[in-house]
Amino acid sequence: MSHREAASEGDPISSRIYYVDSSDPRGELVDRAQISDADMQQIGRLMTALGRLRDAERTLLEASQAYMKLSEQDMRALHYLIVAQNEDTIATPGAIAQHLGISAASTTKLLNRLEAGGHIVREVHPADRRAFAIRVTPETRDAAMSTMGRQQAKRIHSAARLTADERETVTRFLDDMAREISVSAEDWAQQAQ
Repeated sequence: MSHREAASEGDPISSRIYYVDSSDPRGELVDRAQISDADMQQIGRLMTALGRLRDAERTLLEASQAYMKLSEQDMRALHYLIVAQNEDTIATPGAIAQHLGISAASTTKLLNRLEAGGHIVREVHPADRRAFAIRVTPETRDAAMSTMGRQQAKRIHSAARLTADERETVTRFLDDMAREISVSAEDWAQQAQ
């Protein structure tokens, strides 16, 4: 049971935290004129389910980080390196920096930390002797795959239980929601950076 689920059991506020009529009762954020009460209740249940998913992901990430003794960024870098190896693609510091959205200096620090911990190996790039090829060690790959990887892979079971049309609907919904909440065009978000 997640922290939110435990909190929701005895707390009427937590159980309705994602319901629009609870968080926006005066319609300041969401115009509900064309949405029925039944639809609003169903949307509230959907948003609550998304909240449970985020909680489960957060709990899984925290458990994996504690087990591996790594930061979230370290874990993201290792995931990238595992996929690169699975795809027979040479991972470079520049590619890792781009994937993580961090500077070259931050990437160097990250790679130094991972190398010191025995998680990665840096080798001379086979096609460019001035560059490095980065790969995850077999021990770290095995540890990541048998913990977080195995747990994350269980999502496939949920997706497989849907019909092809349902998967398309869910994909469209998630992509649409990502576009709706994107802050890329919001002045307030740009000012915060």
